[in-house]
Amino acid sequence: MLVSLLRRFLRPYAGVVVAVVLLQLVQTAAALALPTLNAAIIDNGVVVGDLTYIVRVGGVMLAVSAVQVTCAVGAVYLGARTAMSAGRDIRAAVFDRVQRFSAAEMGRFGAPTLITRNTNDVQQIQMVTLMSLTVIVMAPITMVGGVVMALQQDVVLSALLLVAVPALGAVLAFAVRRMGPLFKQMQQRIDRINLVLREQITGVRVVRSFNRQPTERDRFDRANVELRDTALGVGKVMALVFPLVQLIIGVSSVGVIWFGAGRIDAGEMQVGALVAFLNYLMQILMAVLMAVMIFMMVPRAEVSAERVSEVLAVEPEIVAPARPVRLPPRRPGGGLPVELDGATFGYPGADEPVLRDVTIRLEPGRTTAVIGSTGSGKTALVNLVPRLVDVTAGVVRVAGHDVRDLDPGELRERVALVPQKAYLFSGTVASTLRHGKRDATDAQLWEALEVAQARDFVEALPDGLEAPIEQAGGNLSGGQRQRLAIARALLRRADVYLFDDSFSALDFTTDARLRAALPQAVGAASVLVVGQRVASIKDADQIVVLEDGAVVGLGTHTELMESSETYREIVLSQLSVEEAA
Repeated sequence: MLVSLLRRFLRPYAGVVVAVVLLQLVQTAAALALPTLNAAIIDNGVVVGDLTYIVRVGGVMLAVSAVQVTCAVGAVYLGARTAMSAGRDIRAAVFDRVQRFSAAEMGRFGAPTLITRNTNDVQQIQMVTLMSLTVIVMAPITMVGGVVMALQQDVVLSALLLVAVPALGAVLAFAVRRMGPLFKQMQQRIDRINLVLREQITGVRVVRSFNRQPTERDRFDRANVELRDTALGVGKVMALVFPLVQLIIGVSSVGVIWFGAGRIDAGEMQVGALVAFLNYLMQILMAVLMAVMIFMMVPRAEVSAERVSEVLAVEPEIVAPARPVRLPPRRPGGGLPVELDGATFGYPGADEPVLRDVTIRLEPGRTTAVIGSTGSGKTALVNLVPRLVDVTAGVVRVAGHDVRDLDPGELRERVALVPQKAYLFSGTVASTLRHGKRDATDAQLWEALEVAQARDFVEALPDGLEAPIEQAGGNLSGGQRQRLAIARALLRRADVYLFDDSFSALDFTTDARLRAALPQAVGAASVLVVGQRVASIKDADQIVVLEDGAVVGLGTHTELMESSETYREIVLSQLSVEEAA
C-alpha cells in the first residue's frame, strides 16, 4: 500500500527523483573511491616516503571529497523538497476527499481519526519518503559497490562479509516483523487519545457542570497509558536491535583486523589494503545499519499509508452527474419550488429509516414549518434539500428536477442553510459573514445583521465588523452565534432558505422581531423552518408534523389544532389554550 501510494504521488516529481538517484550514485561512487585512494597513499607514498605522490593523490582525494559533498547536499535538498511536496499533495488529496464526504461517510470515520490521518499519518509517510530518497537510495549502492571494492582489496578477507551481512539482515527481518503490529496499534492509540481529548475540550462545560473531571481524567489517563505502553513496546524492540547491530559491526571490525594482520604478516596483503578493506566493511555495515533504521520506520509508514488510502479509496456517494441538469437562472425576488415525493432516508446498517415516505412541497414566497419530537427526523429532512445526504427511496426535486440530476455545487449556491448548531469560523465578524457572500460590502453586512437582530451587539463590540471571532464562536453567546449564522445565510440571497431550529437560543422578543423582518429579507424564496417552539412556527403558511420519521399532520396552525392530536399535544405543552387559539 505504501509503495502504490508513493508511486501515485511521486509521479509528478519523477524527474527530480531521477536527479536524486543520479546525485546519490555519484556521491556513493566518490565515497567508495576514497578508501582505495587512501590505500594507495599508504602503500605507495607513506611506506616508500614519496611526498610528491602523497600530495598528488591527496589533491585527487580532496577533489573527490568536494564532488561527494556537493552531490550529497544536492541530493538531500532535492529529496527533502520532493518528500515535503508529496506530503503536501497527500494532505491536499485527503482534505479534498473529506470535503466531498456526505454526512454518512463523515460518520463512518469520525473527526478524530480523519484529523490523525491527515496529520500524523501523512507525516509518517513523508518522513519515510524523505529517508528513502536520501538514505535508502544510497544504501544498496553502497552495499554493492562496497562489496566489489572490498573484493578488489582482498578476496579471502571478503569471506567475513558472508557472515556479517546476513547477520544484519536477520536483525532487520526481526525488527520489521515485530514492529509492524506495534505501529498499527500505536496509530489506533493516537486516534483514541485524539477522540478523548476532543470530547473533553468540546464538552468542557458539561464535564464541569456535572463535576465529572475525575472521570474524564481517568479516561484520558487510560488512553494515555495505552499509548505509552505501545510506544514502550516499540522502544524495547529498538533498544534490542541497535546493540545487536553495534555488536555485529564491532565483531566484524575485530575479525578484519585479526585475520588481516595475519595476512600482512604472511606477506599476502599490504597495510593500505587492510585499511581500505576495513573502511569498505564499515561502509557496507553502516549502509545496512541505515537500511535497518529506515525499515524500522517502514512498518509504521505502511500502516499510515493503509489508513490514508482507506480515506482516498472512498468514492463519495454524492457526486455531480456526468451531464448535470441546469437550474433556471436567478431572477430578482425569485424562488425555487422544492418537492419531497415519498422521500425515505436511512443510515447504512440501521434497523429503521430516519424518514419514511415524506411527501411535502415548499412553494416560493411561502413558509413551511416542521415540528416534531426529538429524533423524529427533522434535521434529516433539511439535509435532503441541499443534498447533504441522498434519499434511499423516493425523490427530492428542486424546480422540478431530481436533486441527483443537478450539480451539487450549483444546487448549494441557490440554497442557504442555517444548521442546528450555529458554527462560526475563526476570524472577524466580517470574514465570518462573508462565508455567505465573498464580495459582500460592509453595507450589505450591516443590512443582514439588521434583519438577523444582530446589529446592536455587533455595533457594541470594540471593533465592530472587525471584532475577532474565536474558533467556533467561543467568545460569543449561543444567541449571538445563531444571529450571526442567520445573517450569514441571508447574505446568500438564496432561492431556498432552510432554518434548522435556528431560533432556539433567542429570547421571545428577539425571536418575534426576527420573524417579522424575515419575509421582506427573503423575498419570494421558499422557506423551510424547523422549530421546537410553537410560537416560532405557528404563523407559517403550512406546518408539517413529524413523528418517528413520518408525516402525521400537514396544514395551518388552526387546521392542525383540529385534525392532529400530536400537534395539539405539542402546542398545549407550551402554550395555554387562549395563546394557542
